[in-house]
Amino acid sequence: MEPLVAVKSESWLSWFFRGLVFIGFVFLFVKLLELGAIKGDYFRGLSEGNRIRRIPIAAPRGRILARGGEILVDNKEVNEANRVYPLGSAFVHVSGYLGEVNEDEVGKINPKCPEKGPRYPDTLVGRAGLEAEYECVLSGTPGEELIEVDTLGKKIRTLGKKEPVHGGDLKTWIDYGLQKKVAEVIGQTKGAVIATDVGGEVLALYSSPSYDPANVSSRLSDPALPLFNRVIGGQFHPGSVFKPFVALAALSEGEITKDFLFEDPGVINVGKFSYSNWFFTQYGRTEGKINVERALARSTDTFFYKIGEMVGIDKLVEWTGIFGFTKKTGIDLDGEIESLVPSPEWKLKAIGEPWFLGNTYHMSIGQGDLSVTPVALHRGILGIANGGRLCSLKIGDTPSCNKLKIDKENLDIVKAGMVAACSPGGTGYTFFDWNNEGGPSTRRSGLVACKTGTAETNEDGKTHAWFVTFAPSDFPEIVLTVLMEQGGEGSKIAGPPAREIMDYWFGRESP
Repeated sequence: MEPLVAVKSESWLSWFFRGLVFIGFVFLFVKLLELGAIKGDYFRGLSEGNRIRRIPIAAPRGRILARGGEILVDNKEVNEANRVYPLGSAFVHVSGYLGEVNEDEVGKINPKCPEKGPRYPDTLVGRAGLEAEYECVLSGTPGEELIEVDTLGKKIRTLGKKEPVHGGDLKTWIDYGLQKKVAEVIGQTKGAVIATDVGGEVLALYSSPSYDPANVSSRLSDPALPLFNRVIGGQFHPGSVFKPFVALAALSEGEITKDFLFEDPGVINVGKFSYSNWFFTQYGRTEGKINVERALARSTDTFFYKIGEMVGIDKLVEWTGIFGFTKKTGIDLDGEIESLVPSPEWKLKAIGEPWFLGNTYHMSIGQGDLSVTPVALHRGILGIANGGRLCSLKIGDTPSCNKLKIDKENLDIVKAGMVAACSPGGTGYTFFDWNNEGGPSTRRSGLVACKTGTAETNEDGKTHAWFVTFAPSDFPEIVLTVLMEQGGEGSKIAGPPAREIMDYWFGRESP
């Protein structure tokens, strides 16, 4: 009986293993069917993807042109994504520079111009200046080449090609010759220069020290801060170039008239504090009785202490805002900051102290906590030069202007004081011959108006040198602001380069 039992046991195991093998074959058959019939298209797609590649084609950027059509920024022929800057460091704070897209930007679309499509690796985009501000204008739309490759990745043939679309050119208001001249005159001395027409079109803008746009990385740690645009990003005490606005505030508020006379005492004492005039400090002399026109010509501190007190700090702050100092100018460059216009509320919050009469005195001569950007100061002076219009400043766009509620008579009084500042007896001695009979004023330039400024800094003995000017004084072609940072006396240090720039402008046959 035992053998029969053994046979039955063997037969059962045999069928069991046969069943396992059968199930395995069925499973394998089903997977093969799935791979071949059901997912065949999927794997064929993978195969196609391995042998067909999309190669991006960089789009050439548009050029940046001067108002006369001269090329300010162009493309290199060897690689049209790279750039050529004919003026080099003379224009770099305006042109800006390019940089490769980073990992976070690859494949993403610029929301300002989605029609340009996603950004490919190694694409160069604007990182500063006009290159960044007008990225959507200057950048093109990348193309694409569809190629077939072998198993080693080598190209077999081109299957299709989409040509890139060239970026658009940007026409600016920059005067090529003037921009070049300004850079030659200022060199690498710390400073800032801006020149515009009376409508806010920027003719030249230069910040110094400057740098080579092809070698940006090497200057990142330079203590002279060459990448810093002083024209739009620096705050400086304006000194006496702020006095025309104080004069306009006093005239507009009816605190003084053209005939108002003030006798210069040389120094004004307030308690234990003394506030002197520069003429008294340097020469021990006083100006005698002077009106507002003479006070502007001579830059008499005591006169402005007095009228600043008469106007009061609240109205001074208000008029400073009317001329745009409390807001950005709207210039089409990244990095602009606002000026600092102190007030009793600001001082209490920032310093924890009340406002004193001495603070009003300081602000009335452009000192104390008042700090302005060169571009904001320029816009304010422009508002005087153009007859009371506050304009946005633009390089590659159309500026807009708003008419200020200022009497023409008051503007003419201040203009006359600024003409007197550039005439014998004024502080702008570098222009004395200009307004003389037989001087440059007999040419297209007419009379020149100006104001000098020597602003104290937080460093002992160092002063910022300012010079603002426009000509012809009645119907200006050009408005110019020159700052030489910690350069010294305004008339001595900033005056000569201002004169050289104005001589260049009016020495040409036409603007």
